[in-house]
Amino acid sequence: MIILASASPRRKELFSIIQKDFKIIPADIEEVLPDGIPAEQAAEFLSVQKAKAVFQEYPTDTVIGCDTAVICEGEILGKPKDSEDAKRMLNLLSGKTHKVITGCAIFKGGKSLSFSEVTEVTFFELSEKEIDDYIATNECFDKAGAYGIQGFGSLLVEKINGDYFNVVGLPIAKLNKMLKRI
Repeated sequence: MIILASASPRRKELFSIIQKDFKIIPADIEEVLPDGIPAEQAAEFLSVQKAKAVFQEYPTDTVIGCDTAVICEGEILGKPKDSEDAKRMLNLLSGKTHKVITGCAIFKGGKSLSFSEVTEVTFFELSEKEIDDYIATNECFDKAGAYGIQGFGSLLVEKINGDYFNVVGLPIAKLNKMLKRI
């Protein structure tokens, strides 16, 4: 059986393109990064921790862990705590290009592999009204970086360079290739 160690409804939907029959078992871990880890390595590190935690409970299954980080000017932007935090993040992203990095880890039998996919996203210059209107949709609150490219957040994005599905939260083409390799 394949297990997706993620509670994300977006990842579940995207993974169903690769595999119809799978289980969702979110990893119950504290998402803590070691001191000094580069921001670009954070998502892959956490994806390994998530996959490893679930694999320890289901060692005969194939387990996939994932984590997505939004990084702007060296800062990892997680899910906003409140409206003010969302506003701070969206102001930081306004008019700039940032990185969305999704780390994936696969544990199967005695083997494991992990990788990261990087997509660059450029936001339009946003007015305070545009930011306030977007926050009012409530879409921003369960999303890293305070936006979802697949919803109203698409109106904030000028362009992307890389895998669109990576920004949604799962680089399905690369993950599919890696699943065949392991």
